[in-house]
Amino acid sequence: MVTWTERIVIRDGVRLSCRDWGGSGSPVLLLHGLAGHAGEFDAVAAHLSARHRVVALDQRGHGASERRPADVSREAHVADVLAVAARLGLDRPVLVGQSLGGHTAMLTAAAHPDLVRGLVLVDAGPAAAAPDTPATIDEGLGSWPLPFPSLDAAREFLGSDAWAAGLERRHDGWYPRFDRDVMVAAITPVTTRPWWPEWQRVACPALVVLGERGIVPPAESAEMLRLAGPDTTLVSVPGSGHDVHLDRPEVLHPLLSGFLDALPRT
Repeated sequence: MVTWTERIVIRDGVRLSCRDWGGSGSPVLLLHGLAGHAGEFDAVAAHLSARHRVVALDQRGHGASERRPADVSREAHVADVLAVAARLGLDRPVLVGQSLGGHTAMLTAAAHPDLVRGLVLVDAGPAAAAPDTPATIDEGLGSWPLPFPSLDAAREFLGSDAWAAGLERRHDGWYPRFDRDVMVAAITPVTTRPWWPEWQRVACPALVVLGERGIVPPAESAEMLRLAGPDTTLVSVPGSGHDVHLDRPEVLHPLLSGFLDALPRT
């Protein structure tokens, strides 16, 4: 059975926890979305680690990483990616990011083209998030009936084994491994402006995998293709919502393998 080892990277005093799946091939760094955790990518990591060095990061404010970092800016998240890649010896990794993790991956590839070999966005795009997104996130997370009395109760409410697996047990039940106000603060910068200039600066090959019922509307995906470089492929996954990696892993895994296999070896 494939297993992982926890690796800790400290950047500017902030603890960053990673699941290092090992592997001796070209490196892949997996970035989860808002209110998520590295374990969401366990199935992806297990699939890819036979041929690649795979690391999944608990992003700041999430999971086993620093719970209440002072800085949750987009720049801080990009700097975390660079620090993890450098400290763990991930030379020019392919960045695979879902949702807010995809946004972070895009910004990293745009700002540091010499350090990123390929980019995979999973239901993520460069348009500005709606102005009411922080309030919607706040309301949504506030509706969680905490504490969950059991993992079964959490699975039923959250609708996902993977999301329930990100919870922590306390004396009176199960709680998320993040704080609601930190999540609101982390998503707010995405609402401040569109990020099309960064998307246009992505120079590496890119794969965009969108859920048929995800958050990226057809007009945005069409504009992404229009402005993308020649080595960009976009795929819509039927029957999938926002969490393509959880909804349709049997579709996503071969897409990732095919993309990685087709990348230039240099």
